[in-house]
Amino acid sequence: MNKMQQLWTAWITRFGGATVVRYGAVSVVALAADMGSFLGFLALAVPATAAAALAYCIGIVVHWLLSSRLVFAERVADRGLRRTRQKAMFLASALIGLGLTALIVWTADASGIDARIGKLVAIVISFGVTYVLRNSIVFRHWA
Repeated sequence: MNKMQQLWTAWITRFGGATVVRYGAVSVVALAADMGSFLGFLALAVPATAAAALAYCIGIVVHWLLSSRLVFAERVADRGLRRTRQKAMFLASALIGLGLTALIVWTADASGIDARIGKLVAIVISFGVTYVLRNSIVFRHWA
């Protein structure tokens, strides 16, 4: 870890303390990147579905970069095959979160519940599930 990463990690640790708090802060930043990108793509007349998919991918990249440096820095795998496998597991956890979100929003909408309420419920559930997956599987200790 370089000096800048050490400073950021020390600051985030003091700010958040618990891993789940740091993870929450990183999730907010990734969500902002996702939504900002989505709105930007829409402003550029990118079709909504493509804009949502591209923005979600940007959010995943932001989440990986911040999670691997500020939340789980001490548990990132060494470069090479183990690191590639860890990135693939991170992506899989993101896709599980996406699947849960789609299922929950669809279920809410099909049940006559406002889709925005479904989305809020999905955010909470997806956050919990992806945190557990990432904390216990994706970023398990590689030593």
